[in-house]
Amino acid sequence: MSEIDWRHMPALTALRGFAATAREGGFSAAARKLNVTPAAVQQQVRALEADLGVALLWREGRHVHLTAEGERLASALTDGFLLIQTAVEGLRTARTERPLTVTLPPAFAAEWLMPRLAKFWKRHPEIALSLLPEPRVGDLREMGAHLGIRFGNGRWPGVNSEFLTSAPQIVVAAPELLGGRQKLSLREMSMLPWIREGDWPEQMQLLESIGLKPAALKFVDFPNEELALSAAREGIGLHLETEALIEEDLKIGWLIKIRELNEESLGYYLVWPPGPLSTAAQIFVDWLKTEV
Repeated sequence: MSEIDWRHMPALTALRGFAATAREGGFSAAARKLNVTPAAVQQQVRALEADLGVALLWREGRHVHLTAEGERLASALTDGFLLIQTAVEGLRTARTERPLTVTLPPAFAAEWLMPRLAKFWKRHPEIALSLLPEPRVGDLREMGAHLGIRFGNGRWPGVNSEFLTSAPQIVVAAPELLGGRQKLSLREMSMLPWIREGDWPEQMQLLESIGLKPAALKFVDFPNEELALSAAREGIGLHLETEALIEEDLKIGWLIKIRELNEESLGYYLVWPPGPLSTAAQIFVDWLKTEV
C-alpha cells in the first residue's frame, strides 16, 4: 500500500462538499444533505478547485455538470466515502453487540457484585455483561475491558477515574480463634497468627498504621484474597479485609470485627479509557452507584 501524503491532501470538508454536490446534482441539494448553507458548499468546491488547479464542474443555469476531472474525482470519492462509512458502521454495530466487559478484583466480584447482579439483569436484560476478575491493575484496552473497578487511591495513569465507594479496612477473625473474646489488644493481636495476601503489599503499611510491627508477626501466606478470606473463615488467623466484602460474614457471625482502620484515602473507583462511556457502560455505572 502506498504511503498517504497527508501534507498535500485537500481539506476533508472540501472533498466532502464536492462529493455531495456531485452526487446530489447541485449546491442546494448537497447543502441539505450536509446541513450547511449552499454558499458554504460552493465555497468549499471553489477552494478545492483552487487547491487542485483544475475545474471540477461547470454550471448551466441552475444545473451543475461535472468536468472529466470532476467525474474522475467524484467516482474515487464516492468509493472512498462508502468504504469509510461501511467501516464506521461496522465499528458501531460491533460496539453495541459486544458484551459490556468489566474488570474488577475477584473478591469484589464474588463477595459484593455477584449477590447484587441479578437485580441489574432483571432491570436491564438487554445489556450483556462479561466480568473479568483480575487482581492486578492492567491496561484496560489490552484486557478488552470497557470499564474497570479498582481498589486504591484513585490515581492511575492513562484512565478516567471516578470514586464509587469507600472501603474501610477492618481486622477480623473467626469466633473459634478468639475463644469468646470480641476485642483484642495490640499485644494480643501480635501473639496470634495472621493471614497475608501475596498480591497486596500495602497491607503491611496498614498494619503498621494501627501500631503493629509486621516484622514480628507470624504470617500464613495465601496467593490471593479469595483464599485468604476462606482461611480467615476457617479460623487460621487474623485477617485484614474490606468491610463491604464481608458484610454477610459479620451479620451471620462467621467473622468478628476486631478493629477498624481509619484510612480514608482508600476506596473502590470506577475507571475507563479516555473518552466517553458507552450507553451500556453508563447504565451499569448508574446502577452501581445506587447499590453502594
